[in-house]
Amino acid sequence: MKIMILGAGRIGESVAESLVSEQNDITVVDTDPKRLALLQDRLDLRGVVGNGVLPAVMKDAGAEDTDLLIACAPMDETNMVACKVAHDVFNVPTRIARIRSADFSDDSGLMGKQGFAIDATICPEESLTTYIRKLIEYPEALQVLEFSQKQASLVAVRAMAGGRLVGHVISELSQLAPGVPMRIVAIYRRDPMGSERQVTCDGSTRVELGDEVFVLAANQHIRAALDALHQRDDPVKRIMIAGGGRVGLRLARHIGTDCQVKIIESSAERCEYLTTQLPDRTLILRGDSTDEDLLEAENVQDTDLYLALTNDDEDNIMSCLLAKRMGAKRVLALINRRAYADLVQGTGTEIDIAVSPAQTVIGELLAHVRRGDVAAVYSLRGGASEVLEVIVRGDRKSSRVVGRRIEELPRPGDAAIGAIVRTVTDGNGHERKDVLIPHHDTVIESGDHVIIFVPRKRMVRQIEKLFQVSATFF
Repeated sequence: MKIMILGAGRIGESVAESLVSEQNDITVVDTDPKRLALLQDRLDLRGVVGNGVLPAVMKDAGAEDTDLLIACAPMDETNMVACKVAHDVFNVPTRIARIRSADFSDDSGLMGKQGFAIDATICPEESLTTYIRKLIEYPEALQVLEFSQKQASLVAVRAMAGGRLVGHVISELSQLAPGVPMRIVAIYRRDPMGSERQVTCDGSTRVELGDEVFVLAANQHIRAALDALHQRDDPVKRIMIAGGGRVGLRLARHIGTDCQVKIIESSAERCEYLTTQLPDRTLILRGDSTDEDLLEAENVQDTDLYLALTNDDEDNIMSCLLAKRMGAKRVLALINRRAYADLVQGTGTEIDIAVSPAQTVIGELLAHVRRGDVAAVYSLRGGASEVLEVIVRGDRKSSRVVGRRIEELPRPGDAAIGAIVRTVTDGNGHERKDVLIPHHDTVIESGDHVIIFVPRKRMVRQIEKLFQVSATFF
């Protein structure tokens, strides 16, 4: 696929890095030649210097035969105009814009073909807010990713003492957690050298203390699935946020009525603005999040969740380490640099969760890149793995999967079908969605939403081919 990326900032760079690894033809447009030169030195892509909203620059970047435009420049206005020019002048088939402002929604008339011709919008700040809110709802989880209009979820959790399944083999799951249909699709275990590796996941696999376990289940069973692997934590009520920027403000707005929230912000001007945007019960503190005296004075040891959400990776890492050492129950660091995120997550540091803004939105973009009818994609473990929600189309003649049992499907490596969301019509003609945890003899039907865990990214193409319909299907 030929893809043009407008903007070589943190999001644009991460998007380019992820997509170029799949042998896409990538062109990045930016006004900063030094930034583009650094990007070209690292990645196999083309850089074009210039203002991406100008037709001449777009033409030079190859817009005339581009399949997908991803506009992720810093300003909303730039991204919106770029999509309009790409549609009206060059007829680019798919256009995605990074839009920060909540005033421009996907269903707004301004987004349609008669407006700015934007097919989809991404907002890293909103994606991060949603991501963190799920971790507040399920404090035991490392990740909670939803599928099929919130019918099913993939949950990552660390196996800890108190979980009923810990120390037992997977085949005992139905006895240890009766009435809780779920599927363990992957287990990652730390070896003596400190690196995490995937272990074979079948009925004879024993879940050990410290394993990172990925579980698929219907949303109503998520709590029970977590209880099977981790002793239930107390609800999150006291939250401290380091950084009152876009992400910190968005999150505080959403949780301020349910939790006691404190925000530490170094800018006096920003502190004043936050006081006008948040309820009175939210405490705004001017100071340095790495100031031990400030954290002690604000009783960080009583905090259920400490969130470091500034724009400085080093400050986020250091403040989380400090907060954890001082007694914060759980800490989360926002980390932009991939190398830092891998380092923090892979060496057993005291940081519980490291979140990359780019990784939270990359799946939204991959859904437009994947071949076939893909409803959702999530990038996992720094982009090494993915989980796909594929809509099954066709019939037994035109499809390799329709009308066939799970055991008949050729699946590469350790790729695992974890759940199927099926629309069922009852006797009164009312439709409902059922979440099925498939077995070897489960038959796939047209219209099913199949959720597949793909442990290695190179397997994705094989999965795509498996679910594509032939030319005989219309």
